[in-house]
Amino acid sequence: MLQLQNLHHIAIICSDYERSKKFYTEVLGFTIIQEIYRKERDSFKLDLALNGNYLIELFSFPNPPKRVSRPEACGLRHLAFAVENIEKEVAKLHNLGIEVEEIRIDESSGKKFTFFSDPDDLPIELYQH
Repeated sequence: MLQLQNLHHIAIICSDYERSKKFYTEVLGFTIIQEIYRKERDSFKLDLALNGNYLIELFSFPNPPKRVSRPEACGLRHLAFAVENIEKEVAKLHNLGIEVEEIRIDESSGKKFTFFSDPDDLPIELYQH
């Protein structure tokens, strides 16, 4: 058995680098650790942290293929973030013009959760802890 320590990062490929960079920093509140342009790949790599924890590598590539389907294709299903007050966070998203699904209750935990999407339609979950 491997002896994994923790999650190091999640890699996301976006179709519009500037739009996704703005979404992850200005909407979700990630901070930029470093930004690198890789000339040989015509690609940006943006390292992002949440509350000081490195979590996401945001990549741009020329002409990446679209996501197969949402959300039941094999592979990454969604990103989930814990929040203290889901209604408050949903109101903030609505104020930014972001569509959010209705708040639901997790049958197994009794906790509230909902989904919205990043600029490339990657599902993002808010889960009230």
